[in-house]
Formats: sequence, structure tokens, C-alpha cells
Amino acid sequence: MTGPRVATLTGGPPAWQARPVSRIYGSTAVLALTYLALYCVGNTDGRRWLYLIVTLATWVVFAVVARRFWLARRDGAVEGGAVEGDGRLATRPVLLVALLAAAIQLPGMFFAPVSSTDLNRYVWDGRVQLSGVDPYRYVPFDDRLAHLRDPILFPGLRPDQSSGYTTEPLPTDRAALLEVAKNYPEQTVLSRPRFPTPYPPVAEAYYTAVSAVTPWSWGVKGFQLAGAALAVATAALVSLYLRARGRDPLLALLFAWCPTVVLEAGNGGHVDILVAFFIVLAVLAAQARRGPLLVGLLVGLAAGVKLTPFVMLPGFVSWKRLPASAVRIATAIGTVVLSYLPHFLAVGTLVLGSIGGYVVEENGENRASLLQLGVGLSAANLLAVVITLGVACWAVFRRRTLSFDDPALPALVLLGTLLFTTTPVLAWYSLPCSPSPQ
Repeated sequence: MTGPRVATLTGGPPAWQARPVSRIYGSTAVLALTYLALYCVGNTDGRRWLYLIVTLATWVVFAVVARRFWLARRDGAVEGGAVEGDGRLATRPVLLVALLAAAIQLPGMFFAPVSSTDLNRYVWDGRVQLSGVDPYRYVPFDDRLAHLRDPILFPGLRPDQSSGYTTEPLPTDRAALLEVAKNYPEQTVLSRPRFPTPYPPVAEAYYTAVSAVTPWSWGVKGFQLAGAALAVATAALVSLYLRARGRDPLLALLFAWCPTVVLEAGNGGHVDILVAFFIVLAVLAAQARRGPLLVGLLVGLAAGVKLTPFVMLPGFVSWKRLPASAVRIATAIGTVVLSYLPHFLAVGTLVLGSIGGYVVEENGENRASLLQLGVGLSAANLLAVVITLGVACWAVFRRRTLSFDDPALPALVLLGTLLFTTTPVLAWYSLPCSPSPQ
């Protein structure tokens, strides 16, 4: 279907106008109070059992609210399209989604991140770049960066004190690597201060941009605000996508209300929400047939934030459209290569950061844990590759019903497959495929 669905079953207004708006306000309020209660628990980074309990509780509330929200669509249609509450906002679904997404992100801005301390590293990397030093050159404990320390990030290590550590190559032995990965909470709130940064260049550029407009005294607040803004913008883009496909644009609230989005994009401030933003933009660009260069650029920017979005690239190509597909692939890969080039010229192979160490560390019992329920680790790794390649082939050779100009579903399935086969333990990895109207 290419045109919008403009009528309900009773011949009334579109389903998104028929949905009682007062129920939407009430649902947002219930979820906001639920998240507020979770924030009051405090940081759960070292209490994973507590994080599991409280997040499961929020998912239960979300499921109940989402079901009620879905039923409101049916009730609105049966009532002949009556609209309760603010009728003006009800006829502007994208604006309504953006406003409610902002409202539900707001409480998290008044609390420290509850799930991790990653934002401290974002602040540090941005500060290092603003000082004129390449972020891949030195680890945070290196005394050559001592002048950048402050009491917030380094409560137990002043600029005039020596850490006694200089940047060294990471060990290739997993046991030795885990020793280097230890935290030193009595000296710094940065996690793994002896590790080089693991983040690709587009993420580093984002850290620099946010740090440039955030005072040191704000700590991580600038990244929480930026993450919340990206979540709101992404929800609005999802609403635009749905409307363009003739679907209910208010279904984008399922993304905006999702516990992972609320807890990890705004309060948690994780950079994965920037991946989601670029991917949704890429889908919209493909849908509007804006040209393969733009689509490839946006996918490349997403991969330049975290390399995992490369797995979504087959969703944007098709064997039936080889010239355009080739341009998309080349542009995406070229974007990532060019983003690394200035850093490579500055620091050489140090530009790899801790990616190699991350691979060594993750090659353990927590890798592919779902697949390991049936097979050993080596077989699980091989099976993960086979499954992912199989899904990639499905995406490239997909049927005509999955349009080349609408890569949302194949891209979503590809990233979901990667998450299923590798089974990361960190919730924010799933931000780009949080509950989706697909």
C-alpha cells in the first residue's frame, strides 16, 4: 500500500485521530512515574541484580500501558472517531509524539545515570580532543593528560599527582587483559582508566561537540540532555516514517515510551541513540528516494558511531538494484574509512583503541550465551556467523514485497539477529531496535 490509510472501519477519521488523546496523556504520566521510581533507586552499575529487578518491573508496566494504548485505537474507531482532550494536538501526531517523548525523558534529567558510568568516559574523551590531543593517543591514567583532571572525574587524583602509569599496548592474554581493565574508584569515576577509548571517530566527534558546549561543572548532564534530545528527534522521525507509509504515526510512542529508550538514551545518555537517529534518517532517505549517496552516508555515520551498524547494510541493498546498492555500500564504507583517516595520520595503529582488547575480553563465557545453551563456545561463534550471513543473504535477495525503498524491516531483523547471536549483556546495545512499529 502506497497511499495513507485515511479512514477507520466505520468510515470516520484516520485511526490516529480516532485514538482518545486523554488515554495517551494518562499512559505517559503512568510511565513517567514508573521511571521516576526507578531513578530514585540510584546507580545500579555494581548491583546488576537490582537493575534486573527494577527494569523488569518497568517492562511489565510498559507492556500493560502499550496494550491499553493499542486497544484505545480500536475503541476510538468503534466510537466513530471521537477525539478526547486536545483536539489540535490530536491532529498533529508528529508534534504530539515529540512533546510526549520529551515529557517522559524529562524526569531522567534530574538524576545521575542509573545503569552505568559510561558518560564519564564521553566527557573525558571530548575534553581530551578539545585540548588538542587525539583521543586514541593516551589512556586516561596517563600523566601526560594530568592537566585535564578535575574533582568530578578524578576525585582522588589531583593534576599535580602522578598515577604512575603510562600508555602501553593492551595484552593479548585474556586474564592479563582483565587485570588491566580493573577500575580504581578511589581515584577516578572513569571506568577502565588504563584502557584506550573503544569508540569510533563519529562517536568521538559527538563527544567533542557536546563537551564544547558543556561546562566542566555540569559533569555528564550535557550528554544526558543530548541523549534525550536525540531520543525525541528519533521518535518524531519514526512518526514521520509511519505517516509516510500510511500507518498510524502515534505508534511511534511505543518507541518513545520504551524502557530501554527512556533509561538508556536520556538518563543513561548512551551514544547508541545516535546510531538509531542516523539509521532512521537513512530509512527515511531511502523511502523518499533521495539518492544512494545520502543513504550510504547516513549508514556510514551510524557505523562510525559504533561499528555494529555495518551488519544492517545488507538491508539497504538489493541484487535487483545493483548500481544503487553498490553506491550505498561504497559510500557507507568510505564514510567510516575517511572518519578514521585523520586519526590514523595522527597516531597510526593506536587508532584501533581498545577494539582488539574488547574482542579478546568478549571471547569468553558471556559471548553468544543463548547459542551456548545448545553448543560450545567455538561452535556458537561459528553458528552466529552462519546465522548472520544467512539473514544478510535473505535481506539482499528479499522478495519484491520488501521494497528497496523501505529497508526498515530488513535492517531491523539484521541488527536483531546480531544481538540474538552475540547476546550482549548491556541493554543499550539494543537502542537502535527498541520496540518498533515494524
